[in-house]
Amino acid sequence: MARLDGKVAIITGGASGFGEGMAKRFAEEGAKIVVADLNMKGAERVAGEIGENAVAVSTDVSLKSDIDRMIATAMEQFGRVDVMVNNAGYTHRNGDLTEVSEADFDLINGVNMKAIYYATLGVVPIMDKQGGGCIITTASTAGLRPRPGLTWYNASKGWAVIATKSMAVELAPKNIRANCLCPVAGETGMLTQFMGEDTPERRDLFRSSIPLGRFSTPLDIANAALWLASDEAAFITGVALEVDGGRCV
Repeated sequence: MARLDGKVAIITGGASGFGEGMAKRFAEEGAKIVVADLNMKGAERVAGEIGENAVAVSTDVSLKSDIDRMIATAMEQFGRVDVMVNNAGYTHRNGDLTEVSEADFDLINGVNMKAIYYATLGVVPIMDKQGGGCIITTASTAGLRPRPGLTWYNASKGWAVIATKSMAVELAPKNIRANCLCPVAGETGMLTQFMGEDTPERRDLFRSSIPLGRFSTPLDIANAALWLASDEAAFITGVALEVDGGRCV
């Protein structure tokens, strides 16, 4: 039996990177997938590659109306929500913390923090009625071991870690688990922003901080998320799982 048979998962930021990896890996294990992304063309591509067990929905996660529509789509298409993956993320460019614009700060707040609040408001009543569920948030090693140059992004991911732990305690009586993933930098669209500039030297510098000697991949993150979403992790809640090749040691 596939590990996610009968489960429905919503994955934000599902059109590329870690989100695409999770969407496809979850689908391989029997889940029905709502691929939510601001990039509708990308979301439709991922959903199309998965097939009839996936649907794409255009979603700006910083807007409550879009989050509500995303959840409504899941209910209309598949009738339930078992796994809510808050994966969409945004960062300012690596650099002086005093030079980050207010617009970038507000977008970090909206995408990395407020979106989790909106999604939780939407899915908890559904999961409670179903008898349980699972919320997974893509945080970051930046929220555990911050480094200079990404201060406001780091802070948002620290918020995600603490929010996850608090949600885990409060939602446990409803049999709703909350966990987060803390990936090290990976080959995604945000890598250049993290590094500040994409040069071989800059890549070597970032790679040298990872004991296993490479960046993370979407499959690394997808496999960790799959375990947290599955019944194998039925007794796991409130964890910030480091998927980082030893970066946080």
